[in-house]
Amino acid sequence: MAVKIRIPTTLRILTSGEAELDAEEGTVSQIISDVCENYPDFQGRLIDDDGNLLRFVNVYVEDEDVRFLQGLETPVLDGQTISIIPAVAGG
Repeated sequence: MAVKIRIPTTLRILTSGEAELDAEEGTVSQIISDVCENYPDFQGRLIDDDGNLLRFVNVYVEDEDVRFLQGLETPVLDGQTISIIPAVAGG
């Protein structure tokens, strides 16, 4: 079993259209690093230069916002799902 990462439609261009990616269990930070290594275009789209989650990117582990858990150090276990949800604005 692996960790599933849900990729929103607006970012699928970075994954050649893949809606879901698989990753090994670890912290959110480790998993995001692996995603950026495998899909270099993600670099700078999720994490800022200081290693913090970008302000307008929301990351959920099993429907819980990581900002209210342990942030990027939130552990993600096999079978769990991470959802990346960029904020959308308009009017």
